[in-house]
Amino acid sequence: MNVPSPNLAKKSFKDWQYAFTSHIRDPENVAIPDGIEERRIKIYSELFYNNVEGFISGGFPVLRSLYSEDNWHLLVRDYFKNHKNHTPYFLELTQEFLDYLQNEREAQDDDFPFMLELAHYEWIELALDIDEAVIDTAEIDIDGELLDGHPVISPLAWPLSYNFEVHKISPDYIPTAPAAQATHLVVYRDLDDEVHFMEINPVTARLLYLLNEDKNISGRMALEKIANELQHPDIDAVINGGLDTLRELKERNIILGVSK
Repeated sequence: MNVPSPNLAKKSFKDWQYAFTSHIRDPENVAIPDGIEERRIKIYSELFYNNVEGFISGGFPVLRSLYSEDNWHLLVRDYFKNHKNHTPYFLELTQEFLDYLQNEREAQDDDFPFMLELAHYEWIELALDIDEAVIDTAEIDIDGELLDGHPVISPLAWPLSYNFEVHKISPDYIPTAPAAQATHLVVYRDLDDEVHFMEINPVTARLLYLLNEDKNISGRMALEKIANELQHPDIDAVINGGLDTLRELKERNIILGVSK
C-alpha cells in the first residue's frame, strides 16, 4: 500500500525534493508527490534505477551471473531504496554497493557463503583500474640487486587473501564451503595500465607482507626470516627459490626495483 503523499503546497523546495526522491527510491511504497504526472515520474524512476543497476552489474559481473533476473533486481532495488550514497560519481557506485553489502544488508539464508569475498574481489579490479597513485621512480633503482637491496612493491599491486577461491567462481563453479587453505592473490596494474591477477602461495604472500612492513629489510633478509620460520634445513635453497620469485614479480611490475 502506498504511503499517502504529503500536501506539498505549503512545503519548502527541500521538502518537495525529499518527497520526489523518496518516490524515486521506492516507487512501490511511496506515493507520487502532488502535482507530478505519473507518466513523467515513471520515466525518472526507470532512468535512475537502470543507470545504477547497469553500473553495479558492470562492476560485479560474476556476482550478477550467479543470480536469477528477479533475485538480482531484488538485491539491487533494496540497495537503491535503503543505501545513502556518499558520492555522486557513477564510478564509485561499486564501492557504495560493497559498503552496503558489508555493513548494511541483512544476511539471508540463501546467500552465497562467498558473497562478500567475491564482491570485494570484483570491486578491487575497478578500484585498481581508476587508482591515481603515482609511481615515483626517482627513488627506485629498477636494475638493483633484489637480494641485496629492499625490493619496492608497486603501489598498484595489492596482495589479498580470501577463504574462497574467488578468482575461480562462475556459474559452473559455485563452492559451498571455504577452500582447505586460504587463497592468496596479487591484483596489480602493469605499466600499460592493464589490470591482472596472480595467484601466489603462502610463502610468496609472507614475502610480500615482510617487504611491505619493513622498508629497510633486504630481499635476502626477508627470505632468511621465512626460512627460519619454516625451519627449512637448507636456507640457501629458500633464498635461491625466493630470488626466482622476486624476479617473476618484477617482470610483472609487482616489484618495481629496489630502494636507492
